[in-house]
Amino acid sequence: MKTLPVRYPWLCLFLYLPMTGGLALAVEVWSDKEKEDRYATLNTTAKWTSLAARAPDNPILYPERCTLTELFRLRLALNIHWSKVVNSELAYEQRARWVSTRNAGIAGTAFLPSTAEAPFRIRPMDWEITHHDDRFTYHHEMDRMLVAMHPEWGEITLGRQAIGLGRGVLFGAVDLFSPFSPLEVDREWRRGVDAARVEYHLSDTSSAEVLGVFGETWEQSALLGRIRGYVGEVDAELIAGKRAEDTLIGAVVSGVVADAEVHAELALFDTPEQFEDGGLFGNDHWPIKAVVGGSYTFDIGNGLTVLQEYHYCGFGVQETSNLTWQLLNPAFQKRLLRGDMQILGRHALATQLSYPFNEAMTGSFLVLTNPSDGSGVLSPALVWDANNNTTISISGFLPWGEEPDGLMIQSEYGMTSTSLFAQLTMYF
Repeated sequence: MKTLPVRYPWLCLFLYLPMTGGLALAVEVWSDKEKEDRYATLNTTAKWTSLAARAPDNPILYPERCTLTELFRLRLALNIHWSKVVNSELAYEQRARWVSTRNAGIAGTAFLPSTAEAPFRIRPMDWEITHHDDRFTYHHEMDRMLVAMHPEWGEITLGRQAIGLGRGVLFGAVDLFSPFSPLEVDREWRRGVDAARVEYHLSDTSSAEVLGVFGETWEQSALLGRIRGYVGEVDAELIAGKRAEDTLIGAVVSGVVADAEVHAELALFDTPEQFEDGGLFGNDHWPIKAVVGGSYTFDIGNGLTVLQEYHYCGFGVQETSNLTWQLLNPAFQKRLLRGDMQILGRHALATQLSYPFNEAMTGSFLVLTNPSDGSGVLSPALVWDANNNTTISISGFLPWGEEPDGLMIQSEYGMTSTSLFAQLTMYF
């Protein structure tokens, strides 16, 4: 698609803002006076995000050490209830991104939503409106476009939708479609994939589901079966099928032990390519992913919640010294962009503390580490719900670890930028 030339790139954004006023005021946009279950609602969300980053002192990887990134997102979500058993959803988004320098490199990319083309879509439906000097880009996208049916025996969902699998909070072994980075701050919207889901209720406590997730070709698509259910305070699920070129089988379990929530995930993949660092039972074609974690709320003040998770990723590198060469490997790049790995190494350990100071303000403190190379990131955060329509989020990122030497990466988080993230979110 030919882009529109813009001499002053910010102008088109500010010209658009007054035009949204009429859309932002109403919640219910249509209703059938004769049938109460036929109506449509529109939710409008505007987000302004700033990220200031100071990269390691490495002119090759970071030609400009200090960068500022500004991101604006406007999302319109329309939900139409056609009857008690049928509804449809549409989500249209506009986003503009400005970077202070043309040579920003990879500074701060782990903290912001991905700019890569979304995987598992028959057509991206993500169009560039304009770009300017490689510093400003302006896109719009259809991120949800689905019809959902709710018969008595189950659920049917067809179209572009968000699919999140598993119980992991920061990591996922069976989260196969557009998972978030463990350091990604804004997790309100998972990127939609083109899918068909049919779930059948086997009983009041169990169900079976078939998921078809589609890309442009069969090799870029997925077909999965899932059985899940619960007994008392324990729930579990089994997943098996095909994801892109891989076949897989996975299991998830979660429950309550001594008032603590615990969860675990395990997935075994059979891949066409070999992984030199080895997989299950020494088979180079059988990488595994696993997550083990739990959380507990201590009776301290308003309640201090502690979350811990360990993640093993068989797609990552065993030795960080091999990471530079793997990042040049097209197969590794494809898996990274598709979301097959949330970490670059094999191991990650995270501890997160969260505390509600009052009904409007919550603080958290995350420690994310790679125990193999000794690197990590400290991330304090504060979220303030200023009112029913406005939320302000602030996060800091303080990495440690051996910094890269030229093109050679010495530690996973040693190449992370020291950063400050701030976001204003307004709901209409």
